Amino acid sequence: MIDYSLYLCTDCEINKNYEIEECVKQAIQGGVTFVQVRVKNKSFTDFLEIAQRIKKITDYYHIPLIINDNIDIALKINADGIHIGQDDMSCTEARKILGKDKIIGVSVTSLEEAQKAITDGATYLGVGAIYKSHTKKDAKVVGEDELKKIAEFSSIPVIVIGGINEHTIPKLNGIKIDGYAMIRPIIGQNDIMGSTKKLKKIISMNKYK
Repeated sequence: MIDYSLYLCTDCEINKNYEIEECVKQAIQGGVTFVQVRVKNKSFTDFLEIAQRIKKITDYYHIPLIINDNIDIALKINADGIHIGQDDMSCTEARKILGKDKIIGVSVTSLEEAQKAITDGATYLGVGAIYKSHTKKDAKVVGEDELKKIAEFSSIPVIVIGGINEHTIPKLNGIKIDGYAMIRPIIGQNDIMGSTKKLKKIISMNKYK
């Protein structure tokens, strides 16, 4: 069983005090259970090098690592899988390339998209943005009502993303959620480990009823 509960998406630009692999290390020590390497505005070579550095950390701590929207990087470093959006490679095609055992996360914003992703072989759903996001300012806000529909329907894990932080997590109490994905609330902090521990505690109090 994969533990998606505290899901970290990386960003190399947010924390100026530490290299990204040190951010990931501190986050894992604080309780992160799953890592997605998300790299924007970098060359393939730079993306690959960053992914390799982070994989050394996740391998050491036995934490699943997936790559955002780049199946070639995922294959080169033998990542545990990939995460794709609606405008990226199809889940069906990704599954053909990666095989049945790799993780494939699919971003969805509606029940219809969720149904298709499940049919196409997704391992989990990334639902969002749940709230307005500082990272993706143009992201469509799904909202709590649509999230509830997706969560109740889904036969695979549901991960929420977009505006998820210590203040918004309690608002989702009672909804069938398997994981909370974040960037800034974890690696955008001065005390990464301490911030992660705090988030871990808040998440542990959010129970599906």
